[in-house]
Amino acid sequence: MTADTNTMGTNTGTPDAAAAGTWQLGDLTINRTGFGAMRLVGMPWEKTPRSRDAAIAVLRRAVELGVNHIDTAAFYFAPRRSANELIGTALQPYPDDLVITTKVGPARSRDGGFEPMGRPGELRGQVEENIRQLGRDHLDVVNLRWGTSMAGQGREPESVAEHFGALAELREAGLIRHLGISNILPEQLTEAMAIAPVVCVQNQYGLTSREDDALVDLCGELGVAFVPFFAVGAAVPGAALAGGPDETGQAEVAAVAQAHGVTPAQVRLAWTLHRGPHVLAIPGTGSVTHLEENIAAGALRLSEDELALLDGVVATTS
Repeated sequence: MTADTNTMGTNTGTPDAAAAGTWQLGDLTINRTGFGAMRLVGMPWEKTPRSRDAAIAVLRRAVELGVNHIDTAAFYFAPRRSANELIGTALQPYPDDLVITTKVGPARSRDGGFEPMGRPGELRGQVEENIRQLGRDHLDVVNLRWGTSMAGQGREPESVAEHFGALAELREAGLIRHLGISNILPEQLTEAMAIAPVVCVQNQYGLTSREDDALVDLCGELGVAFVPFFAVGAAVPGAALAGGPDETGQAEVAAVAQAHGVTPAQVRLAWTLHRGPHVLAIPGTGSVTHLEENIAAGALRLSEDELALLDGVVATTS
């Protein structure tokens, strides 16, 4: 994705998820702008359940706009909603080109509390649960989601070999087509790649969460997709992982947004996509309006001066 000086307003036509280009996840071709399903079921701080009909409408609209990469997990659920069930209800029979990526490792009890990381022998059950909920006979991509501490909190450095090896066996058995790994350090990627091919790395990353700059570059060198999660959320009131929203770089982002007639969130997404052709976007939302804005961000081209301005933003909370 080459930066240029083209601008994109918020009302310049129907958004198209293909505008940011494509990437190969193994033998699967996807548009770089995808969709993350976590927010479909509602977030813990929300007092009322999200509308089921609204969630289904968002999923169907995403596919209409060219989204063919959806990120989900069996542990994305609320008392009255399950992301996997919503995906199956909204989109079956699935389009031939739709790639659904899920993740295993963490588990949640029926009351919603997170349980200890699954043992290697428990991963098959988690994979089969995703298959059952999604109504498929295999999974396109499965990420091993490692540990609970994220960027800036000190990720767990222990070996991933036993867990990743268990998933590699499931890949050989035909339950999984491709493997990825999430919330990891560079040495853990190297360790996993020695066991089986890795098509993607999914880590927390964004304009003001830059601990993985070097890992983004390494993935590009290796031909591995880098899929940032929480790329915008740190700046959203009520959505920050800890405390209030990160206000670092607000002035710089606002200036670029004003120049292009777009929202600050769109600028943040566009900056992420500009990090390399191997970088994908999976912004999540329960709103069709926000969905369309997120997809439209893939058409936003930032100038070299704008990229330099944004690259200079350093989060004070990292």
